[in-house]
Amino acid sequence: MTSLAARQTKSKLPNLRESLEQMDRVLIAFSGGVDSTFLLKIAEDTLGAKVLAVTARSPAYPEEEYVQACHLARRMGVEHLTIESRELENDHFVENPPQRCYYCKRELFGDLLAIARERGIPFVSDATNLDDCSDYRPGRRAARELGVRSPLQEVGMTKQEIRDLSKALGLPTWDKPAMACLASRFPYGETITRDGLRRVAGAERRLREFGFEHVRVRSHANIARIEVLAGQIEALARADGRQEIVDALKALGFSYVAVDLQGYRTGSLNEELAS
Repeated sequence: MTSLAARQTKSKLPNLRESLEQMDRVLIAFSGGVDSTFLLKIAEDTLGAKVLAVTARSPAYPEEEYVQACHLARRMGVEHLTIESRELENDHFVENPPQRCYYCKRELFGDLLAIARERGIPFVSDATNLDDCSDYRPGRRAARELGVRSPLQEVGMTKQEIRDLSKALGLPTWDKPAMACLASRFPYGETITRDGLRRVAGAERRLREFGFEHVRVRSHANIARIEVLAGQIEALARADGRQEIVDALKALGFSYVAVDLQGYRTGSLNEELAS
């Protein structure tokens, strides 16, 4: 990062702190990812004990993500609650329409707002950043409707700026790969099931064990479509490791294993919406 870019990034920190100070007390939706860990750290530094972190334990996220979030919250010394999410009880979520994320976030934010009211906390915040505006994210509508704040987006912080500042603060999440909801691995209209979510989570876990940190396994019925970084596609298809990967994913229940030659990219299943 150039010195000018570094100065521009750091200049946003005072605005973020000022925004949090104006809130005075805040509940933060905390997943343990890059953005929410950074937001929680700055909020804790700014507001101290007036911050409450809440993590939703969900079948739509790998269990290891929940464990890591709990560890990070303990490490930061913030008050931390966990709740059980109920996406799979919501027909709108299970049917997997393009607005799936809206229904999920609407329910989650409703639960967080109820906790905030019980605690006398005036604001609920998520960790949406400025770059999130560039993708199809119907969950943002739920946040707007319910009055959930997005301080990182409000001060104009990008994902790269959050990573750079996280690194400067010594946060272990600064270079953590993005982790989207596992339901995003299924084409719209394909029913979301607990078994399907587990299968995708297991497939991505096995690929990370093979050394592919930035990975998505898109589930098209019985076909696993693997996305890795473009520079790693050759390594993924290499003869000495290919069969192990195929066997691992077939053992999880996939009948066919394919590689996406376009490579890893977030939101690839949204591409059909723009066509």
